[in-house]
Amino acid sequence: MGNTSSERAAMGQGEKAQRRDSRGTKEGERPKILMDSPEDADIFHGEDMKAPLEKEEFLAWQQDLEADDKGPTLDRPTVFRWTGDGKEVYLSGSFNNWANKIPLIRSQNTFVAIVDLPEGEHQYKFYVDGQWTHDPAEPVITSQLGTVNNVIQVKKTDFEVFDALMVDSQKCSDMSDLSSSPPGPYHQDAYVPKQEEKIKSPPILPPHLLQVILNKDTGISCDPALLPEPNHVMLNHLYALSIKDGVMVLSATHRYKKKERESEQVNPGYIAQTFKKKHGPECQCATTCILYPNLRKASGRLNDPRLT
Repeated sequence: MGNTSSERAAMGQGEKAQRRDSRGTKEGERPKILMDSPEDADIFHGEDMKAPLEKEEFLAWQQDLEADDKGPTLDRPTVFRWTGDGKEVYLSGSFNNWANKIPLIRSQNTFVAIVDLPEGEHQYKFYVDGQWTHDPAEPVITSQLGTVNNVIQVKKTDFEVFDALMVDSQKCSDMSDLSSSPPGPYHQDAYVPKQEEKIKSPPILPPHLLQVILNKDTGISCDPALLPEPNHVMLNHLYALSIKDGVMVLSATHRYKKKERESEQVNPGYIAQTFKKKHGPECQCATTCILYPNLRKASGRLNDPRLT
């Protein structure tokens, strides 16, 4: 009923052989990619053959990526600062093969220069008032000959923030010419008021304008030359009475300093002027000259029994 030891050994060898044949290698041995096989020469067989454009785009993208990795790095603006004493300060280093001196600009108590440097390590030194020196506050390196130079590391990671800001500004500039409104013609229609919105009658007279002289009856005991002081809102307005008996009376009040003057015009060309009229040797009252016979009917304040 059970298997003997020889049969189990034979079955174990058969399973090992079967596993080796299915993977193509022995157990514990790393499988090999059969690139020499004509069936596996093109790795884009099968489903990828249906999309040759995707294959070309992938290869082009891979080539561009490799070219970017091997391409030259961009120069990064690097700030050099000298905080010591001196009148004229220059800069030179391995980035220009120590061939020329770059002048530093005085800024208050320091000297500053901005130089575009490629990424990597650079040695530099200052030339202060005719003497080569280094800045002890910055990192230094000593050569085999005992020369001490300053050293600076220009890294791409130090400028990632500036690169991001530059990309954002470029995107904003590209989108500045685009409008958020949909394309198409635009026009503006003039507002046409409705028929019921039109004013059919003149506006109501403000109540403070009802206190003008022409709209009030002056008592007989009142002296026509001594009129009540008008309100300031009544000044510099032209008032008109309703036409009665063919007479139209216009009135206007003006102020000069602390004095008010009211003038009335009765029909074009007829003006009522103020003057003194004597009623006997002792009378000095001021009355109004009537240049039109119906003025007394038009103006109630001229109904003075003395004007006969």
